[in-house]
Amino acid sequence: MDIIQILKEDYQRFPVNQTYSIYAKDVFFKDPLNQFRGVDRYKQMINFINNWFRAPKMDLHEIQQIEDLIKTRWTLSWTTPLPWQPRIAISGWSELKLNAEELIISHIDYWDCDRLDVLKQHFFFKKG
Repeated sequence: MDIIQILKEDYQRFPVNQTYSIYAKDVFFKDPLNQFRGVDRYKQMINFINNWFRAPKMDLHEIQQIEDLIKTRWTLSWTTPLPWQPRIAISGWSELKLNAEELIISHIDYWDCDRLDVLKQHFFFKKG
């Protein structure tokens, strides 16, 4: 099975049963809140999402590979365990860099909003 198919399946069942074997042991990860190295730390972050947030979901909108770079566009959503149960959504994209063995050595997430916008979703209700 190729890495694109594995990633598509991982996105569908996120955050459970992720395929960590596609990541290099010392993978570099960065998003607007975190920056670290190592697949073990990456597993810890995914487990935190799975254990802390309710109904986390990752919708994959687009995925493409150009040589050793895979780009994905997605929306991550979850319900925060606050008394009023706000449903939060972050859209963004990821850039995954592969090594010669086709392992992911770099995973950088970019958000279409800033951290303050995410915080505001917890406290300001959308008019609708």
